[in-house]
Amino acid sequence: MTEPTNNRTALTVAVWAWVGLPFAYGVYELIRKATQLFTG
Repeated sequence: MTEPTNNRTALTVAVWAWVGLPFAYGVYELIRKATQLFTG
């Protein structure tokens, strides 16, 4: 019974990474470009 839990945990981590990494990159780029906009 522990094996499906391990599968679900791995799937959960993979899905969060699939969504979270592009989101984090987008936030990083937004901050970088906003800084360039306001500082010149």
